[in-house]
Amino acid sequence: MTSAAALAIAGSLEPVPALERTDLLAEPVVDALRALPADVAADCLVAAIDPTLADTAAFCEAYGSPLEASANCVVVAGSRSGERRFAACVVLATTRADVNTVVRKRLDVRKASFAPMDEAVELTGMAYGGITPFGVPASWPVLVDPAVLATPAVVVGSGRRESKLLVPGAVLGEIAGAEALEGLGR
Repeated sequence: MTSAAALAIAGSLEPVPALERTDLLAEPVVDALRALPADVAADCLVAAIDPTLADTAAFCEAYGSPLEASANCVVVAGSRSGERRFAACVVLATTRADVNTVVRKRLDVRKASFAPMDEAVELTGMAYGGITPFGVPASWPVLVDPAVLATPAVVVGSGRRESKLLVPGAVLGEIAGAEALEGLGR
């Protein structure tokens, strides 16, 4: 990530290399970042925030980070023949994930919906409001809207409410299990 791209979305944040501040990251996120190629991981930054401002709109307003440079990660669940299926879906904060059509078809389930908060927290090992595509269970697809991948730099969760990751959008395509999914963000 160029420093210009990071600074353009950082607002008043003071980002540092993520792997230098693993105390700001959930453990599965640390593991996922360490699994990336070193040059890719080096482009991932983290910044401490007030945990009461972790929700996207409050975060953007408080820190002066543009909403269009924030990406949300939601956990979607569905069932087929008694098998529960999950996916992490990443869309720009200016859009919503098309759970009922695009994600449902990709998961090949009759009905897809947002996973209950307690289940999403338990399965990811991350805090609600901080769930990120980095470090979700390896069996899950990480469905990423192409608009996120095309964004020079995006703010995503860190697995904890007290920090945010700033990463090149393209890095989300490098996460194990990542798939660009047309029409995911609407």
